[in-house]
Amino acid sequence: MDAVEHGQSFTVTRDGHQIGELVPIRRRRRFVSRQEFAAMSRNAPGTDLEAFRADQDAAADHEADSAYER
Repeated sequence: MDAVEHGQSFTVTRDGHQIGELVPIRRRRRFVSRQEFAAMSRNAPGTDLEAFRADQDAAADHEADSAYER
């Protein structure tokens, strides 16, 4: 288990036949530096803010969630 924790993978066999693999769980990285984010964003497509707002308005029922009507 220590080896798996440190990145090694193993093939599990029974009577010489492969029946499974023991592999480390991929850990998702949670932090992205400002420089990495900027580099990834350079190639991102532009956003049509009017279309985005229209999509948001169409998806949300503003009347049902109005704080003034509670």
